Amino acid sequence: MQQSNLNIYQRLRDFNVPAPVLDEIFSNDEDLKTLTKSWQELKDQNLKDDQIAEAVAEIILKELGDDFIQSLENSSI
Repeated sequence: MQQSNLNIYQRLRDFNVPAPVLDEIFSNDEDLKTLTKSWQELKDQNLKDDQIAEAVAEIILKELGDDFIQSLENSSI
């Protein structure tokens, strides 16, 4: 994994995006391309990595929904 992608992965994990979700995004070339392009566009607007990660994580978690997140948490117990 490229260093910049690893940074994105770790920052999104810091903002509570579950690893299985990130693994799915990072294993799909189109999803990864969309994520990195969006990340760079936000960075070009002078946002810091933590600000970007917080905003992106919020979108991902909102799209997944609470039921899905809870099902992931319950399956790892």
